[in-house]
Amino acid sequence: MIFNRLFVATTVAVSVATPLAAISFAREPVPVVSKTGAVVEIMPGAFNFPVPGEFLSDGRPANAPVVEQLIARPISMMKYQVSQAEYQRCVDAGACKAADATISADADIRPITGVNYLDAQAYAAWYSGETGEHWRLPSDAEWAYAAAERFVGESYSAIASDPDNPAVAWIRRYEEEAALSRAPDPVAHPLGHFGPNTRGIHDLGGNVWEWTSTCYQRTTLDQESGEAAHRIENCRVHIAEGRHRAYMSDFVRDGVSGGCAVGRPPDNLGFRLVREARRSLPQRLLDGLWGAIFSGPVS
Repeated sequence: MIFNRLFVATTVAVSVATPLAAISFAREPVPVVSKTGAVVEIMPGAFNFPVPGEFLSDGRPANAPVVEQLIARPISMMKYQVSQAEYQRCVDAGACKAADATISADADIRPITGVNYLDAQAYAAWYSGETGEHWRLPSDAEWAYAAAERFVGESYSAIASDPDNPAVAWIRRYEEEAALSRAPDPVAHPLGHFGPNTRGIHDLGGNVWEWTSTCYQRTTLDQESGEAAHRIENCRVHIAEGRHRAYMSDFVRDGVSGGCAVGRPPDNLGFRLVREARRSLPQRLLDGLWGAIFSGPVS
């Protein structure tokens, strides 16, 4: 099924190559006052995505469904996390609350940490006003797609070898967490310390977990079909992505002190933004084309 979709995508791309070549995804440049302003353009596509949240089947934990996730539009994502200096500008303007973390002497090259989901949202609103563009947090799917090979997702599997034996489940989870064990790394390293991924975005999966706009969900799966039978969404808890996926209450600024992360909690909480572009008619038509080609769960 996936092969057929890719074949169709290739055929369509070739047949409309000439008109699509005239479509530009270029944006008006945002004034770059620090590394925060640098943006990486990521073209649309589809990928296998483990859905975030908690899943239950017959009252027992179940592994998250894996879906073929469509990213229909280009993603304009900050190359680096928002810096301490840039966040402090928002604080000085009275639009953001001061972060819990101490501002470094080299604040222009250090990522902001000690901020919660609400702080990130406030900064996005302020930065949008400053640049005249619409900036927002990425969704969890957008973050995962941008992270590419650095995306980890959940740090453990929900299903044990013997679901009827709680001891087996506990041992399996312990072994998986032990395999991912690492020493705490609480000091935020300079921007670029962890280097770029294959998409050219720096520090994904480093020691600063990044807030996303995706809410926590608890889903009960139908035993026969495996489809969602019942879903509860809690938007007072959002997903932070990093070395593993974490579920954090919106007001939490220190991952060690609270949240729903399995295994080691996030060393730091920070963020980066994506820029929404004004979509022209040809671009909206192209979005629809991608949507027609890629859809549905992985079989």
